[in-house]
Amino acid sequence: MKFGIDLHTHSTASDGTLSPSELISLAKKSRLSAIALTDHDSVSGIAEASEAAVNAGVEFVPGIELSTDYQGKELHVIGLYIDAGNKMLLEALDNFVRSRDDRNRKMITLLQKEGFDITEKKIKSFFGDCVMTRAHFARYLVHHGFVKDMKEVFSVYLGDGCRCYVDREKMHTCDAVRLIKNAGGIAILAHPVLYHYPEHSLRKLLREWKTAGLDGIEAIYSSNSLEEEKFFRKIAKEEHLALSGGSDFHGSNKPQISLGCGYGNMEIPYELLTELKKLI
Repeated sequence: MKFGIDLHTHSTASDGTLSPSELISLAKKSRLSAIALTDHDSVSGIAEASEAAVNAGVEFVPGIELSTDYQGKELHVIGLYIDAGNKMLLEALDNFVRSRDDRNRKMITLLQKEGFDITEKKIKSFFGDCVMTRAHFARYLVHHGFVKDMKEVFSVYLGDGCRCYVDREKMHTCDAVRLIKNAGGIAILAHPVLYHYPEHSLRKLLREWKTAGLDGIEAIYSSNSLEEEKFFRKIAKEEHLALSGGSDFHGSNKPQISLGCGYGNMEIPYELLTELKKLI
């Protein structure tokens, strides 16, 4: 018997709070048949997760979530079944890391000007080796009692457009799709519900990204309503795109989202993965 799957999750290799092996352990406890690790702009957790999955008897899908820019809007593209050792992919990720590090230093400087006792050294000592994100800064500030909670950090300091926010370099959406395809992966537009595109605009963009190799869309997602899920399933069918689904699990960084079921009522059938495998 096949149970549910989750094709959008994060570990401590990016901005999740569970290690890759802990994530696999939770997948087993949650009775998931398969899970993809899709850390932000990083493949550093894949080897650990893959080994843990073999030991746990959970089917594992190596993945990534790339941050992209399309006409000034940040969009995310998920790659499934990627080759984590692909040279072109690793070179692009190295560039991401350098850009992210530069951005982080600028945000740390701005946070210091706000009076917070925070340094790059202290952040790295607190979290260890991982891809540092705004979520790490927020957790650090909350843990040390500088602010009340994560919500305050993002609404006042680190949210888009806030006084300590710094934009970062991102690749074009089509380039991200091509990068995933070059690495042998399946390219999926992540959480389209969050972009709020009108239907005609979304269809136009999907057709453009398909020319670069886009394979599918994340029609099943934690924050989708039933109507929204039906809408994205319809779009996928009519635009000849595969279906994917995931919770966007981050552990305690997004405590309201549970692995495999999102806010509690999301179901991602194994049959979606069966269809996706045909695209490899």
